Amino acid sequence: MAMGIATFLIIFLFVFKHSAPVEPFDVRQHLSTVSRYGAVKDIADSTFVPSNVPDGCSPIHLNLVARHGTRSPTKKRMRELDKLATHLELLLRDAKEQNLSLKKVPAWLWGWQSPWKGKVTGGELTDVGEVELYHLAIRIRERFPDVFNEEYHPDIYTIKATQVPRASASAVAFGMGLFSGNGSLGPGHHRAFAVTSESRASDTLLRFFDCCQNYKDFKKSQEPAVDGLKEPIFDEITAALRKRYGLTFTRQDTSSLWFLCKQEASLLDITDQACGLFSPSEVALLEWTDDLEHFILKGYGKSLNYQMGVPLLKDVFESMEQTIKAKEENYAPRSYEKARLRFAHAETVVPFSCLLGLFLEKSEFEQMQREEPLKYPPKPPQKRNWKGSTVAPFAGNNMLVLYSCPATSSSKYFVQILHNEHPIPMPDEFIVGELKPAKIENSMLLIHALPQLLGCDNSDLCPFEVFKERIVAPHMKHEYHAVCDVKLEKPEQKPTKSKFSQLFHWLFSPRNDDNTGFLKDDL
Repeated sequence: MAMGIATFLIIFLFVFKHSAPVEPFDVRQHLSTVSRYGAVKDIADSTFVPSNVPDGCSPIHLNLVARHGTRSPTKKRMRELDKLATHLELLLRDAKEQNLSLKKVPAWLWGWQSPWKGKVTGGELTDVGEVELYHLAIRIRERFPDVFNEEYHPDIYTIKATQVPRASASAVAFGMGLFSGNGSLGPGHHRAFAVTSESRASDTLLRFFDCCQNYKDFKKSQEPAVDGLKEPIFDEITAALRKRYGLTFTRQDTSSLWFLCKQEASLLDITDQACGLFSPSEVALLEWTDDLEHFILKGYGKSLNYQMGVPLLKDVFESMEQTIKAKEENYAPRSYEKARLRFAHAETVVPFSCLLGLFLEKSEFEQMQREEPLKYPPKPPQKRNWKGSTVAPFAGNNMLVLYSCPATSSSKYFVQILHNEHPIPMPDEFIVGELKPAKIENSMLLIHALPQLLGCDNSDLCPFEVFKERIVAPHMKHEYHAVCDVKLEKPEQKPTKSKFSQLFHWLFSPRNDDNTGFLKDDL
C-alpha cells in the first residue's frame, strides 16, 4: 500500500512539473533595440543576486548614460513602408486575377496603408518616449535622494545630450521629472535647467561613432557580410510565409513586414497584424538577426566598436575622481558635481556597455581585454546574454553610482553599476580555477593577489581602485584619434630633378599638347 502511494506521488509531481503554465509569448519583449523600455526594463538575470551595499556607505555621485526614448520611424523607413503598401496591393491583385485561394490572407492586409503615410518628418521623440524618460528620472531621484538633495545648479547636475533632437528632447523630459516640484513654473512647479550639446562634427563624447572615420569605413565594409549572414533566415521565413498565406512574398517583403511588426508593437501596441504573421519561433530568429547585426557592427564583434568610446569612459571615470577629491579635501557643499547625466543613442550605449564588460560569459572577458573577436551570439533556441532588447532598448541606460564608505569598510569608495535600473555584474578578469598550483610558489601570495586576480568578482559592486585597475585602465591605452583617424601611407619619395634638367627635359622631350595635364590645388 505504502509503495503504491509513493508511486502515485512521484507520478503526480512529475505531471505537475511538466504541466506548469508556460509564460505567454509577448512579442514586445523580442523587438531587439526597437523594444519599448516599459516592456523590457524588468527583464534581468534571475540567477544573479545583487550585492548588499556595506552599512554606512552612501551614494555621493551618479553617472548616467542613456539612450533616447521611443521614437517614430525615420523618413527613410516611412518611405519603405509606403513601398510595402504598394507591393502588398500588387500581390493581392495578382493573386485575385489568378483565381488563387485567398482564404488564408489576413483581413488587415486588404487595403492596408502605413500609419505614417503622408507624414513628412520622422525620427522624433514620441509621447511614449517622453513619458519613459520623465518617469525614469523620478524613480532615480527617489532611489538616490542623497545625490539629488541639492538645489539645482548646472555645475552640480550636469545634463548633456547630442544635437539630434530626439536625444535633447529626452534630456528635457528627464530633467522635467528630476526637478519636478522644485521650481515655480506652472502647477507642476517645474523649473528651467540647462542641457548642453557638442557639434555633431566634433562630439567624440556621445557621437564618437560619427567622428570616427576608421569605424565608418569598417561598418561600410562589413554590412554586405552581415546581410549575407541574415539572408538564409529571411529566405527560410519568406518561404514559410508564402506557404502559410498563399502570397508570393519576397525577401524584401519579409524584411519590411518585420520592421512594421516592430513599429506597430513598440509605438502603437498593435501585436496582431504584422507581428501576427510570424510564429514565435520566427520572431525569435528575426530578433536574433537584429542582435547579430548590432553585435558585429556596434558591439563585441570588433574591438574598434568600443575602443572609439574610450573618451566617454574617461569622462565617466574622471567625474568620479573629481568627486573623490572633493570629498577627501572637504570641499564646501554645492561646490562640486553630484551627477552627470547624458542622453544619446544605441550607438553610444552599446559600446559603453562593452567597455564595462557587460553581457559577457566569464570566459569572454579576458578575450575582450586582449581585443580578440568573440563568438557570435548563439542562434535560437539556444540562450544568449546578448539581446538588443536588454542591451539598448529605447531609453536603455547604464548608471554608475559612486559610494563613500566609512574607514572601517574594506574600501573607502565603491562603484555600483546598474543597467536599466537593475544591478548587473561586472566580470571577473581571471578565473581562479585556471590557476596552476605549480606556478604559485607562496600560497599567501595567492591570497594577497586574489582581489586583483578576480577583478570585480562578478559583482555589481566593486572597490573603486579595483574598478579603476581592472575595468577602466586596460582601455586607457587607446587614444581616440589614434584609433579613429585614417593612417595614410606616405607616398614614395622620388628623386628631385634640378631646375636645369627640368628645363632641358621640357625643351627637348617630345610632347603632345592635346594630352597635356594640369596639376590643380585642392580647393
